[in-house]
Amino acid sequence: MKHEAPTLNDMVDGPSESAADGFFSWYKYISASERRAFWSCKIGYALDAMDTQFLSFVIPTLIVSWGISRGQAGLIGTVTLLTSALGGWLAGVLSDRIGRVKTLQITILWFAVFTLVCAVAQNFGQLLVARGLMGLGFGGEWTAGAVLIGEVIRARDRGRAVGMVQAGWAIGWAMAAGLFTLVYSFVPADYAWRVLFAIGILPAPFVILIRRLVDEPEVHLQQKRLEAEGQVRASWTEIFAPGMWSITLRAALLATGAQGGYYAITTWLPTYLKTEQHLSVIGTGTYLGVIILGSYLGYLCSAFLSDKLGRKLNFVIFAAVSMVIALVYTHVPMTNSMMLILGFPLGFFASGIFAGMGAFLTELFPTRIRGSGQGFCYNFGRAVGATFPFLIGYVSHVMSLGHAIGIFAASAYGVLIIAALTLPETRGTHLTA
Repeated sequence: MKHEAPTLNDMVDGPSESAADGFFSWYKYISASERRAFWSCKIGYALDAMDTQFLSFVIPTLIVSWGISRGQAGLIGTVTLLTSALGGWLAGVLSDRIGRVKTLQITILWFAVFTLVCAVAQNFGQLLVARGLMGLGFGGEWTAGAVLIGEVIRARDRGRAVGMVQAGWAIGWAMAAGLFTLVYSFVPADYAWRVLFAIGILPAPFVILIRRLVDEPEVHLQQKRLEAEGQVRASWTEIFAPGMWSITLRAALLATGAQGGYYAITTWLPTYLKTEQHLSVIGTGTYLGVIILGSYLGYLCSAFLSDKLGRKLNFVIFAAVSMVIALVYTHVPMTNSMMLILGFPLGFFASGIFAGMGAFLTELFPTRIRGSGQGFCYNFGRAVGATFPFLIGYVSHVMSLGHAIGIFAASAYGVLIIAALTLPETRGTHLTA
C-alpha cells in the first residue's frame, strides 16, 4: 500500500523511534488535543463495555424471575450482536458525513438511554426490543471511536494508542463485574438487575464533555473542505468500487476470523468445561478475574507489538497462539488449577487480537470512506461471527461439543491468518485528505 504524504500532525517535533519504544513513553509526546481524544475514546469504550456486559451477569436472574428459557436468553445476546453489527456499519457511514466526534456523541447517548430502557422492561419481548436497540449504539460507538483516535494520533504511535483504547473493553468488563457484585449484595435479585441496567445511563453526561473537549480530526476537516469545494465526491459505496473491493473483502474476512474465533471460544467454552470436564472453577469470580486481567494485558502487549512488529505479523502471532489455546482447551484433560492458569493466556491472546484491528482498518481506507470501510468490515465480521455460537450448538448434536468448538475456532483463526498475510502492511502510514 502506498503511504500518503505526512500531515502537520505527523511532522511536528516528537521523539525518535527509540525514544518511544516503551509501552507508555509515547504518551508524553502527544499534544493536549490528542490526549483529550485518547481519553474520550478510551472512557467511551469502557462505558460501552460496561453497559454491554451487564446482560451476561443478569441472565441467571431473568431465567428464574421470568421463567425464560436458555434459548430465549441466548436470543437476546444474538440479537444484540446482530443489531450492533448494523449500528457499527451505519455509524461508519454517518461519521464520514457528519463527523467522527458527533457520531461518537450520538452512539454513546444511544446505548446509555436504551440500557436504561432495559431496566423498565416488563417481559421478555420488551427486553429483547430494548436490548436490540441498545445494540445499535453499542456497535456504533466502536466504529466512531476507532476512526477518531486512528485519525488523531500520528502514524508511529497509532497502533499503541488505538490498541490502548481497545483495552478499555476489559476495564468496562471489570466495572460491570464489580457493580454486579456490589448491587446484588445490597438489593434483592428481583430488583437488582433493574438497578444494574439503570446504572447504564451514567455514560450519558459524558457526551457533554466530549462536545466541549474533543475536536474533529484535522484530516477529516480537510476532507470535508475538499468536498465542499467540489474537488472530490465521497460515497460509502466506494468501498466496493474497483481498486477497493478486494481490500474491503479481505479486511472483512480478517474481522470475521477474529470475532468468529472469539465468540466460538467465549460462548461455549464455559459450558464445555463444566459439563464435559466437570470443572468447578468455571464461572467463579477468580476465574473471571484471571481472564479479565489477561485480556487487559493482552490488549496492551498487542498494541505495542503492532507498532514494533507490524500489523500483519502481530495478527498472525496472536491468531496462531489463540488457535493452539482453543485446541488445548478442547482436547487436553484439565484440573481446576490448570484451568485457572490457562485462563490468563486465553484472555491475553483471544482479546489481544483486537488491539491491532482499529489502527489497521484506519490505515487501509482513504479518509473520504474511512468510516464506511472500517464500519462495514468490522461489523460484517461481527455479524458472521455471531452465527458461530448457534452453529457450534447445532453441530454438537453430531460430534462432541469440544470438537465443535475446536473446529470452528481453529477455522476462524485460520481465515484471519490468511487474510492478514494477503493484505498490505500499513504500519507507518500517514493519513491525508
